[in-house]
Amino acid sequence: MRVSTRGDYASRALLSLALHADEPGPTSVQEVAKRTGLPQPYLEQILLALKGAGIVKSKRGVGGGYILARAPERITLGQIVSAVDGPIQAGDFGLPHENGSCEHEGQCVLLEVWNEVGAHMRHHLDTFTLASMVKRARGERYDITIPNDDHAWGI
Repeated sequence: MRVSTRGDYASRALLSLALHADEPGPTSVQEVAKRTGLPQPYLEQILLALKGAGIVKSKRGVGGGYILARAPERITLGQIVSAVDGPIQAGDFGLPHENGSCEHEGQCVLLEVWNEVGAHMRHHLDTFTLASMVKRARGERYDITIPNDDHAWGI
């Protein structure tokens, strides 16, 4: 999987909002662009997509800007990337054919594998929350939960 520039910029913008979540009021696009070094016009498009996905809220007018729509503990990197790039998958190969019938030798087996790889990528990205990224950015201890594991690992 390759994270697009859009996915990276969205993650950086939301991490900036999370790092400053204790400050009163919304943060302007200009301020987020200044903090992150991201181009403001592109950032505006990304924030609109994130708003459409329900990850941020916006306020218009003087003192307007963006805030997180929910707690940083409830926003994952998987959700962020999916919001701006679409579904997280290993490729655009489609789903395995039903009943094991395939047009070409080995096709169904590989389609199943690529779908499993995509599922693992989605699960892994969902182990990283904005809250854990804030702790990492501040050099604090944070926990990650490994998919299909019953406990968190402190780092």
